[in-house]
Order: sequence, then structure tokens, then C-alpha cells
Amino acid sequence: MQVIPAVDIRGGRCVRLLQGDFSKETVFANDPVDMALHWELMGAERLHIVDLDGARSGRPQNAEVIGRIVDAVNIPVQVGGGIRSIETAEMILNMGVDRVIIGTSAALDTEFAEEMFANFGESVILGLDALGGMVATHGWQETTDIDAVEFAQQMADLGARRIIHTDISTDGMLKGVNLEAMKGMASAVEIPVIASGGVTNIKDIEQLRKLEPLGIEGVIAGKALYTSSLNLKAAITAASGK
Repeated sequence: MQVIPAVDIRGGRCVRLLQGDFSKETVFANDPVDMALHWELMGAERLHIVDLDGARSGRPQNAEVIGRIVDAVNIPVQVGGGIRSIETAEMILNMGVDRVIIGTSAALDTEFAEEMFANFGESVILGLDALGGMVATHGWQETTDIDAVEFAQQMADLGARRIIHTDISTDGMLKGVNLEAMKGMASAVEIPVIASGGVTNIKDIEQLRKLEPLGIEGVIAGKALYTSSLNLKAAITAASGK
């Protein structure tokens, strides 16, 4: 199981938001490239980058910074935030990004989602955000009446190869992972699931690793790494079962 550090970019800086709230921002680095290089040096095998400005506006806003990160590191990078067209996905992938992430708002357009999955295959990930088991959209500001597990199954049927499942209620709270939600999602689909939200310490990594046989292939860690409640090297060791 991979431990994937998150590098969230807003206004060209590396920040973290509390449950996606733009008014609750903490800046951790003025240059996200420095942070990306730090996580690579610590042993990260992949980076998770989110263009927060892009997620809010509907199109990428920090492409220049993302390009510099891709050029600087020697590990795969996956990028989300504002990727809502085939052309935008191609532009981001052509920068050397390994995978692009389409958010729930975009995926609700099933024709677009199916086209993305058909065009890019393994190079596109479905980002599925949920609150109380229901799909959340528009930067987590709206919760639909769509069951998250049923939506995931629908997307898998349309060709999704991989899902990032974010539990909004735990994101940035440092109160632990919603293991039941992650277990339910991994058990319901036959494609790999990357867990996101609530990672706090090594115990969370160890518990998620137990779900690896169900299809949990990775976990995204953000605030816990930045506040040092989780050590990346120790987390990678725990995730490998060593």
C-alpha cells in the first residue's frame, strides 16, 4: 500500500484547508516545489497535487507551479482541480503528469466521465467525495442524494480504473480515518481504491493496510504529515508491512 503525500496549491503556495473550507487555510510553504522535493527525499513514491484555485474556478490556475514540480521530482505525480474537459486533461498529462483526477462534479456528467475513462484509461482517476455516505460536489459545499457506493459502481461500469475516496467529515480533522466507509467502498467495487481523509498517525496506516486485500492500494496523507503527527518514513514502513 502506498502512502501518498498531498501538496495542495492555492495562490501558488502550498496550503492545507480544513474540510475544504477556503476560509480555514494554513500556509506550509511559499514554494510547493520545495515541499514536493522534501516528500520525495523522505521516500514518497508518488505525489498527490490539488490545484485548489482550479477546483474552485473550474479550470486549472496553477499549471506553472505544477509544471515546475513535475520537472523537479523523479516520482509520478497525480493532479486534480479544475479538470473538466478532455482538452484540459490532455494539457495536464502532456506536462508529464502521470494521472489526472476528475472530481465528482465533472463525473456527474456521465457522458464526459465515460469519454475520459475511454480516452485516458489508467491515466485518469475518479475523485469521489462523500459526506455521510452521500456524494458531495462543488468543493464539498453541496451534498447530493446520490449514494456514494452506488455512484462508484456506476463509474466502474463506465470504465473507471481507480477511485480516490475522500471522507469529508474526517478530512483535515486529525481524528482518524472512517474505516467503515473505506471498507464499504473497497468491498463494493473491483477496482483499486485510494483512501483519503482523516489520516492522523501510524495506527491509521496500519488499519488501512489490513484492508489492502479488499482493494485499498494507497492512502493520501496531508495535514498529519505537515503537522508532524505522522512521519512519512515510518508510515511507508508500516504501509509495506515491514
